[in-house]
Amino acid sequence: MQNELITDAVLVSNYIRGNEQALETLIIRHKQKIYGFIYSKVYDRDVAEDVFQDTFIKVINTLKTGNYNEEGKFVPWVMRIAHNLVIDYFRKNNRMPKFDNSGEFSIFSVLSDSSLNAEKQIIKDQVESDVRRLIDELPEDQKEVILMRMYNDMSFKEISDKTGVSINTALGRMRYALINMRKIIEKHNIVLVN
Repeated sequence: MQNELITDAVLVSNYIRGNEQALETLIIRHKQKIYGFIYSKVYDRDVAEDVFQDTFIKVINTLKTGNYNEEGKFVPWVMRIAHNLVIDYFRKNNRMPKFDNSGEFSIFSVLSDSSLNAEKQIIKDQVESDVRRLIDELPEDQKEVILMRMYNDMSFKEISDKTGVSINTALGRMRYALINMRKIIEKHNIVLVN
């Protein structure tokens, strides 16, 4: 009961100062959520267990080397590590995860989810912020098309009429915008987690 009263931030701080029990408390507290997230991506208990263990090895190494910046976001940070390790697993095995990708840039499905609890809302806000920063890095013509399409829900015909370019040009700009966003994501090792 007493462990529930101690915040994650205090437990992290205690662990960094040498209290091994604090890390065990954090793992027990969040195992179901983190393991469940990993399993939902890999659908294999053995792989999920391996990725879960690798996640906490990275957590331990980061905490031990003093590279963790406490911002009250322990769980989202661990989830990003887990997500990166899941992606690494798929890359090593030349498999891609089963994400529903209906041709559009799938991150926008995260932005439209309305049934969010407080933690998911924080993560959604961070993802939305990351996506807006990605869009800001695009050339002006690509940024214009992606904003009209994704945020104003305009058809490519409407975009064509508004911008004075052909539909094919608007489609091309959208395609290049998505390609450039993916390049920026890979270059900066950005993780967009839902």
